[in-house]
Amino acid sequence: MSLKPAKKFLFWGKILLFVGLIAYVSYVLHQQPFDWVVVQRQLRTVAHPEYWAAGLLLLTPVNWGFEALKWQILLRRVHPVNLWQAYQGVLAGVSLGFALPAQLGDTAGRVLSLRDHRTEAVGASLVSGGMQFYVAIVFGAIAWPIHLAQVPERSAPAGALLLVLLALLAGLGIVFGLVRRPLLIWLERRTALRRFTSYWIVAQQYDDREIAQALAVAALRYLTFSLQFYLAMRLIGITLPFDVAAAGIGLVFLVKTIAPAFNLLSDLGIREAAALWVFTPFGIPASVLLTTTLTLWLVNVLLPVLVGLIWVWKLKLQSV
Repeated sequence: MSLKPAKKFLFWGKILLFVGLIAYVSYVLHQQPFDWVVVQRQLRTVAHPEYWAAGLLLLTPVNWGFEALKWQILLRRVHPVNLWQAYQGVLAGVSLGFALPAQLGDTAGRVLSLRDHRTEAVGASLVSGGMQFYVAIVFGAIAWPIHLAQVPERSAPAGALLLVLLALLAGLGIVFGLVRRPLLIWLERRTALRRFTSYWIVAQQYDDREIAQALAVAALRYLTFSLQFYLAMRLIGITLPFDVAAAGIGLVFLVKTIAPAFNLLSDLGIREAAALWVFTPFGIPASVLLTTTLTLWLVNVLLPVLVGLIWVWKLKLQSV
Protein backbone atom coordinates (compact mmCIF):
# COMPACT_ATOMS: atom_id res chain seq x y z
CA MET A 1 0.00 0.00 0.00
CA SER A 2 1.32 3.41 -0.95
CA LEU A 3 0.81 6.47 1.18
CA LYS A 4 0.23 10.01 -0.02
CA PRO A 5 3.04 12.49 0.86
CA ALA A 6 0.96 14.15 3.60
CA LYS A 7 0.16 10.80 5.19
CA LYS A 8 3.80 9.74 4.95
CA PHE A 9 4.88 12.95 6.68
CA LEU A 10 2.31 12.42 9.45
CA PHE A 11 3.30 8.77 9.85
CA TRP A 12 7.03 9.49 10.14
CA GLY A 13 6.32 12.49 12.35
CA LYS A 14 4.54 10.21 14.81
CA ILE A 15 7.34 7.68 14.66
CA LEU A 16 9.96 10.36 15.38
CA LEU A 17 7.95 11.77 18.26
CA PHE A 18 7.43 8.29 19.69
CA VAL A 19 11.18 7.57 19.46
CA GLY A 20 11.88 10.93 21.11
CA LEU A 21 9.53 10.14 24.00
CA ILE A 22 11.10 6.73 24.55
CA ALA A 23 14.58 8.27 24.36
CA TYR A 24 13.67 10.92 26.95
CA VAL A 25 12.18 8.37 29.37
CA SER A 26 15.24 6.14 28.85
CA TYR A 27 17.58 9.07 29.51
CA VAL A 28 15.81 9.96 32.76
CA LEU A 29 15.84 6.33 33.88
CA HIS A 30 19.54 6.16 33.06
CA GLN A 31 20.13 9.18 35.28
CA GLN A 32 17.76 7.80 37.95
CA PRO A 33 17.46 4.01 37.48
CA PHE A 34 14.11 2.58 38.50
CA ASP A 35 14.44 1.59 42.13
CA TRP A 36 11.62 -0.47 43.59
CA VAL A 37 13.10 0.04 47.08
CA VAL A 38 12.51 3.79 46.70
CA VAL A 39 8.90 3.15 45.63
CA GLN A 40 8.30 0.80 48.59
CA ARG A 41 9.76 3.35 50.98
CA GLN A 42 7.47 6.00 49.47
CA LEU A 43 4.42 3.73 49.80
CA ARG A 44 5.11 3.17 53.48
CA THR A 45 4.75 6.92 54.10
CA VAL A 46 1.10 6.89 52.97
CA ALA A 47 -1.51 6.95 55.72
CA HIS A 48 -4.68 4.99 54.85
CA PRO A 49 -3.77 4.22 51.21
CA GLU A 50 -7.09 2.38 50.86
CA TYR A 51 -8.92 5.73 50.92
CA TRP A 52 -6.90 7.12 48.02
CA ALA A 53 -7.24 3.83 46.10
CA ALA A 54 -11.01 3.71 46.64
CA GLY A 55 -11.42 7.28 45.43
CA LEU A 56 -9.30 6.60 42.36
CA LEU A 57 -11.33 3.50 41.43
CA LEU A 58 -14.75 4.99 42.16
CA LEU A 59 -14.08 8.01 39.97
CA THR A 60 -13.32 5.83 36.92
CA PRO A 61 -16.98 5.15 36.04
CA VAL A 62 -17.74 8.81 36.82
CA ASN A 63 -15.03 9.93 34.41
CA TRP A 64 -16.36 7.82 31.53
CA GLY A 65 -19.91 8.60 32.61
CA PHE A 66 -19.29 12.28 31.90
CA GLU A 67 -17.90 11.28 28.49
CA ALA A 68 -21.04 9.23 27.86
CA LEU A 69 -23.25 12.17 28.89
CA LYS A 70 -21.38 14.47 26.49
CA TRP A 71 -21.81 11.90 23.72
CA GLN A 72 -25.52 11.58 24.50
CA ILE A 73 -26.00 15.37 24.32
CA LEU A 74 -24.23 15.65 20.96
CA LEU A 75 -25.95 12.56 19.55
CA ARG A 76 -29.45 13.94 20.07
CA ARG A 77 -29.31 15.74 16.72
CA VAL A 78 -28.42 12.48 14.99
CA HIS A 79 -29.89 9.49 16.78
CA PRO A 80 -31.22 9.99 20.34
CA VAL A 81 -30.06 7.34 22.80
CA ASN A 82 -30.34 6.91 26.55
CA LEU A 83 -27.36 7.36 28.84
CA TRP A 84 -26.69 3.63 29.19
CA GLN A 85 -26.61 3.17 25.40
CA ALA A 86 -24.24 6.13 25.14
CA TYR A 87 -22.07 4.60 27.86
CA GLN A 88 -21.84 1.31 25.95
CA GLY A 89 -20.79 3.14 22.79
CA VAL A 90 -18.12 5.10 24.65
CA LEU A 91 -16.66 1.95 26.24
CA ALA A 92 -16.64 0.18 22.88
CA GLY A 93 -14.76 3.17 21.46
CA VAL A 94 -12.25 3.08 24.33
CA SER A 95 -11.52 -0.58 23.60
CA LEU A 96 -11.14 -0.10 19.86
CA GLY A 97 -9.03 3.00 20.49
CA PHE A 98 -6.62 0.79 22.44
CA ALA A 99 -5.60 -0.97 19.21
CA LEU A 100 -6.33 1.71 16.59
CA PRO A 101 -5.29 5.39 16.32
CA ALA A 102 -7.21 7.14 19.11
CA GLN A 103 -9.81 9.15 17.22
CA LEU A 104 -10.34 6.40 14.64
CA GLY A 105 -10.93 3.64 17.18
CA ASP A 106 -13.02 5.84 19.45
CA THR A 107 -15.23 6.99 16.59
CA ALA A 108 -15.57 3.46 15.17
CA GLY A 109 -16.75 2.04 18.48
CA ARG A 110 -19.33 4.77 19.00
CA VAL A 111 -20.62 4.74 15.45
CA LEU A 112 -20.85 0.95 15.16
CA SER A 113 -22.90 0.86 18.36
CA LEU A 114 -25.68 2.66 16.44
CA ARG A 115 -28.01 0.90 14.04
CA ASP A 116 -28.46 3.85 11.69
CA HIS A 117 -27.42 7.48 11.02
CA ARG A 118 -23.82 6.34 11.32
CA THR A 119 -22.40 8.86 8.85
CA GLU A 120 -23.81 11.81 10.80
CA ALA A 121 -22.63 10.21 14.05
CA VAL A 122 -19.04 10.46 12.80
CA GLY A 123 -19.43 14.24 12.83
CA ALA A 124 -20.89 14.16 16.34
CA SER A 125 -17.92 12.07 17.52
CA LEU A 126 -15.46 14.54 16.00
CA VAL A 127 -17.25 17.42 17.74
CA SER A 128 -17.07 15.52 21.05
CA GLY A 129 -13.33 14.93 20.66
CA GLY A 130 -12.79 18.53 19.59
CA MET A 131 -14.52 19.83 22.71
CA GLN A 132 -12.37 17.72 25.02
CA PHE A 133 -9.29 18.90 23.12
CA TYR A 134 -10.34 22.52 23.54
CA VAL A 135 -10.98 22.13 27.27
CA ALA A 136 -7.47 20.68 27.69
CA ILE A 137 -6.03 23.65 25.77
CA VAL A 138 -7.86 26.15 27.99
CA PHE A 139 -6.76 24.51 31.24
CA GLY A 140 -3.26 24.07 29.84
CA ALA A 141 -3.14 27.80 29.02
CA ILE A 142 -3.94 28.49 32.69
CA ALA A 143 -1.46 25.91 34.02
CA TRP A 144 1.55 26.96 31.93
CA PRO A 145 2.14 30.48 33.37
CA ILE A 146 1.65 29.09 36.90
CA HIS A 147 4.28 26.45 36.19
CA LEU A 148 6.66 29.07 34.78
CA ALA A 149 6.35 31.06 38.01
CA GLN A 150 7.15 27.90 39.99
CA VAL A 151 10.10 26.90 37.78
CA PRO A 152 11.65 30.26 36.72
CA GLU A 153 14.48 28.63 34.75
CA ARG A 154 11.89 27.57 32.18
CA SER A 155 10.79 31.16 31.56
CA ALA A 156 12.73 31.34 28.32
CA PRO A 157 11.52 33.00 25.09
CA ALA A 158 10.20 29.58 23.99
CA GLY A 159 8.09 29.45 27.14
CA ALA A 160 6.59 32.85 26.44
CA LEU A 161 5.93 31.85 22.83
CA LEU A 162 4.09 28.73 23.98
CA LEU A 163 1.95 30.83 26.31
CA VAL A 164 1.00 33.13 23.42
CA LEU A 165 0.20 30.13 21.23
CA LEU A 166 -2.03 28.55 23.88
CA ALA A 167 -3.86 31.83 24.45
CA LEU A 168 -4.32 32.17 20.70
CA LEU A 169 -5.74 28.66 20.40
CA ALA A 170 -8.12 29.29 23.30
CA GLY A 171 -9.28 32.51 21.64
CA LEU A 172 -9.68 30.84 18.26
CA GLY A 173 -11.97 28.29 19.89
CA ILE A 174 -14.30 31.07 20.98
CA VAL A 175 -14.18 32.66 17.53
CA PHE A 176 -14.96 29.33 15.86
CA GLY A 177 -17.93 28.85 18.17
CA LEU A 178 -19.31 32.23 17.10
CA VAL A 179 -18.80 31.77 13.35
CA ARG A 180 -19.14 27.98 13.04
CA ARG A 181 -22.37 28.03 11.05
CA PRO A 182 -21.36 30.47 8.28
CA LEU A 183 -17.91 28.85 8.15
CA LEU A 184 -19.34 25.35 7.71
CA ILE A 185 -21.81 26.61 5.11
CA TRP A 186 -18.91 28.17 3.21
CA LEU A 187 -16.97 24.89 3.39
CA GLU A 188 -20.02 23.05 2.17
CA ARG A 189 -19.96 25.09 -1.03
CA ARG A 190 -16.37 24.12 -1.83
CA THR A 191 -16.49 21.49 -4.56
CA ALA A 192 -13.39 19.66 -3.34
CA LEU A 193 -14.86 19.32 0.16
CA ARG A 194 -18.46 18.59 -0.74
CA ARG A 195 -18.06 14.81 -0.39
CA PHE A 196 -17.23 15.28 3.30
CA THR A 197 -20.28 17.43 4.04
CA SER A 198 -22.31 14.57 5.47
CA TYR A 199 -19.71 14.16 8.23
CA TRP A 200 -19.63 17.73 9.50
CA ILE A 201 -23.16 18.88 8.66
CA VAL A 202 -24.29 18.01 12.19
CA ALA A 203 -21.83 20.54 13.65
CA GLN A 204 -23.86 23.47 12.32
CA GLN A 205 -27.10 22.07 13.72
CA TYR A 206 -26.21 22.45 17.39
CA ASP A 207 -27.62 25.49 19.12
CA ASP A 208 -25.72 27.53 21.71
CA ARG A 209 -27.44 25.73 24.59
CA GLU A 210 -26.29 22.32 23.39
CA ILE A 211 -22.75 23.57 22.83
CA ALA A 212 -22.66 25.08 26.33
CA GLN A 213 -24.01 21.87 27.91
CA ALA A 214 -21.49 19.67 26.13
CA LEU A 215 -18.58 21.99 26.97
CA ALA A 216 -19.64 22.09 30.64
CA VAL A 217 -19.69 18.28 30.75
CA ALA A 218 -16.29 18.18 29.01
CA ALA A 219 -14.92 20.49 31.71
CA LEU A 220 -16.41 18.32 34.47
CA ARG A 221 -14.81 15.26 32.91
CA TYR A 222 -11.46 17.06 32.74
CA LEU A 223 -11.68 17.98 36.41
CA THR A 224 -12.62 14.39 37.25
CA PHE A 225 -9.63 12.73 35.62
CA SER A 226 -7.38 15.50 36.96
CA LEU A 227 -8.63 14.63 40.45
CA GLN A 228 -7.86 10.98 39.67
CA PHE A 229 -4.29 11.96 38.84
CA TYR A 230 -4.03 13.76 42.18
CA LEU A 231 -5.44 10.73 44.02
CA ALA A 232 -2.91 8.47 42.25
CA MET A 233 -0.14 10.82 43.41
CA ARG A 234 -1.36 10.68 47.00
CA LEU A 235 -1.73 6.89 46.78
CA ILE A 236 1.96 6.57 45.85
CA GLY A 237 2.97 9.08 48.53
CA ILE A 238 3.56 12.25 46.47
CA THR A 239 2.50 15.34 48.41
CA LEU A 240 2.86 18.70 46.70
CA PRO A 241 1.30 22.12 47.28
CA PHE A 242 -2.08 22.38 45.55
CA ASP A 243 -0.97 24.94 42.96
CA VAL A 244 2.11 22.89 42.04
CA ALA A 245 0.11 19.68 41.66
CA ALA A 246 -2.75 21.36 39.74
CA ALA A 247 -0.44 23.17 37.29
CA GLY A 248 1.64 20.04 36.75
CA ILE A 249 -1.39 17.86 36.10
CA GLY A 250 -2.74 20.44 33.67
CA LEU A 251 0.51 20.41 31.71
CA VAL A 252 0.73 16.61 31.62
CA PHE A 253 -2.76 16.39 30.15
CA LEU A 254 -1.97 19.23 27.74
CA VAL A 255 0.97 17.28 26.35
CA LYS A 256 -1.06 14.06 26.21
CA THR A 257 -3.83 15.86 24.33
CA ILE A 258 -1.61 17.59 21.78
CA ALA A 259 0.79 14.72 21.10
CA PRO A 260 -0.56 12.27 18.50
CA ALA A 261 -1.63 8.94 19.98
CA PHE A 262 0.21 5.90 18.66
CA ASN A 263 -1.96 3.52 20.58
CA LEU A 264 -1.75 -0.22 20.86
CA LEU A 265 -0.84 0.89 24.37
CA SER A 266 -3.19 3.89 24.30
CA ASP A 267 -0.83 6.86 24.80
CA LEU A 268 1.32 4.91 27.25
CA GLY A 269 4.65 6.75 27.26
CA ILE A 270 3.33 10.23 26.49
CA ARG A 271 1.94 10.76 29.97
CA GLU A 272 5.07 9.27 31.54
CA ALA A 273 7.49 11.49 29.60
CA ALA A 274 5.39 14.58 30.33
CA ALA A 275 5.16 13.78 34.05
CA LEU A 276 8.92 13.26 34.29
CA TRP A 277 9.59 16.61 32.62
CA VAL A 278 6.99 18.53 34.65
CA PHE A 279 7.54 17.14 38.14
CA THR A 280 11.27 16.28 38.25
CA PRO A 281 12.24 19.89 39.27
CA PHE A 282 10.30 19.34 42.52
CA GLY A 283 12.60 16.53 43.64
CA ILE A 284 10.30 13.57 42.98
CA PRO A 285 12.22 10.40 42.03
CA ALA A 286 11.60 9.08 38.54
CA SER A 287 10.63 5.66 39.91
CA VAL A 288 7.85 7.20 41.99
CA LEU A 289 6.56 9.31 39.11
CA LEU A 290 6.45 6.35 36.73
CA THR A 291 4.64 4.24 39.32
CA THR A 292 2.05 6.99 39.69
CA THR A 293 1.37 7.41 35.97
CA LEU A 294 1.27 3.66 35.36
CA THR A 295 -1.21 3.26 38.23
CA LEU A 296 -3.41 5.93 36.65
CA TRP A 297 -3.13 4.22 33.26
CA LEU A 298 -4.12 0.84 34.68
CA VAL A 299 -7.18 2.23 36.46
CA ASN A 300 -8.36 4.85 33.99
CA VAL A 301 -7.47 3.25 30.65
CA LEU A 302 -6.78 -0.48 30.87
CA LEU A 303 -9.71 -1.26 33.19
CA PRO A 304 -12.29 0.53 30.97
CA VAL A 305 -10.73 -1.15 27.92
CA LEU A 306 -11.30 -4.59 29.44
CA VAL A 307 -14.89 -3.74 30.36
CA GLY A 308 -15.47 -2.25 26.90
CA LEU A 309 -14.46 -5.53 25.24
CA ILE A 310 -17.92 -6.81 26.23
CA TRP A 311 -19.54 -4.23 23.97
CA VAL A 312 -16.98 -4.73 21.21
CA TRP A 313 -17.92 -8.43 21.22
CA LYS A 314 -21.58 -7.45 20.93
CA LEU A 315 -20.72 -5.25 17.96
CA LYS A 316 -19.15 -8.28 16.32
CA LEU A 317 -22.22 -10.38 16.99
CA GLN A 318 -24.50 -7.71 15.53
CA SER A 319 -22.42 -7.49 12.36
CA VAL A 320 -22.62 -11.23 11.61
